[in-house]
Amino acid sequence: MNIKIEVVQHDSLLEVKLGGEIDAYTAPQLRDTLFPLSEKEKVNMVVDLTDVGYMDSTGLGVFVGVFKNIRSKNGELKLIGLSRRLKRLFEITGLAEIMDINSQNEGEMK
Repeated sequence: MNIKIEVVQHDSLLEVKLGGEIDAYTAPQLRDTLFPLSEKEKVNMVVDLTDVGYMDSTGLGVFVGVFKNIRSKNGELKLIGLSRRLKRLFEITGLAEIMDINSQNEGEMK
């Protein structure tokens, strides 16, 4: 399966819309796209996962790395549009307690 990645910048806000599956085959492409963006100062990134049907631990690893990069530079990462299955994945791993996830599709940073 392929992954679709769209990045749109609005001033200091980066909006990322993902589609497809995030697994061992597609995670490197996601990492190559998001890591350079996450290493800038005070990045505010919203990642829309509405069209992501599946994610495994490799995908979680990408988001953990992006989260750490953004946080170290005083930025914010918000994940939106998580399906019940994806939200549960973040909850089981404990990441829901440290990352801003929201099962609703709200694109605004708070």
